[in-house]
Amino acid sequence: MRLHKFSERLWFQTPLCPDNLFGHLIATAVPGVEEWRDGVYRRTLRLPFGCGIASLRPLTDHVACTVELSDPRDLSSALDLCRFLLDLDASPMVVDSALSADPLLAPLVSRAPGRRVPRSVDGAEFAIRAVLGQQVSTKAARTHAARLVSRYGTPVGDLFLFPHSFDPADLAMPESRRRTMAALLSALESGLDLSPGADRAAARSWLTSLPGFGPWTVESIAMRALGDPDAFLPTDLGIRLAAEALGLPSTPAALVRRSEVWRPWRAYAVQHLWATGDHEVNRIPA
Repeated sequence: MRLHKFSERLWFQTPLCPDNLFGHLIATAVPGVEEWRDGVYRRTLRLPFGCGIASLRPLTDHVACTVELSDPRDLSSALDLCRFLLDLDASPMVVDSALSADPLLAPLVSRAPGRRVPRSVDGAEFAIRAVLGQQVSTKAARTHAARLVSRYGTPVGDLFLFPHSFDPADLAMPESRRRTMAALLSALESGLDLSPGADRAAARSWLTSLPGFGPWTVESIAMRALGDPDAFLPTDLGIRLAAEALGLPSTPAALVRRSEVWRPWRAYAVQHLWATGDHEVNRIPA
């Protein structure tokens, strides 16, 4: 497959904190689909006219972006996906100002202004990976995903597109989770839209109706696939531990009530709370 190469600068409003943004993408990268090499994050793209590979390097005031496309008509779509992936259209001063109004969050914002929400270029892929990651470690989830890619992935240059269709019976996981995966694949085939411009309320409703889709999975998809800036994960263990350490309520119901003052930017509050933990998603590898 011949790929056409284009290089662009992706500008953004400063400040931008790259640590959790690229750190999360690198730490959860699926081998064969994504990679981090020599300060550049690469991954495949599924596009309207074909497919491609994006290479992204964070710099002071822009992200250096190279896209290799099977069809040049996809250039605009590819760049839009890269901007969405890195949340480059966010207004950091607006978000930071709103969250800083809470005296318990203000020190976190002051230490790392301009945090963005790491997102996904492929909502169906992210939803499948979310199911693969239920009740297992990040490493185990990556292993499950890599096995799917090696068997069902479509080659693009030296990488692969993540598969949207496969037999859940091939997955090395409990039968209950295979049923969850089968229900998701059926919904995607039937028209469940998890793209950035999709109806978030409709997507949430459909996902919630599927077996095995609890609030954590649904809100993770809303935050990273649908780009909801107010998605919130009060049941997440990391969030609850961070909340307790800061003097915030740590039970989900109480934390939801307390989080009302962060609206409509709770997805960004999640990033600040996660960053209080010592985890590889919060840092870019040396």
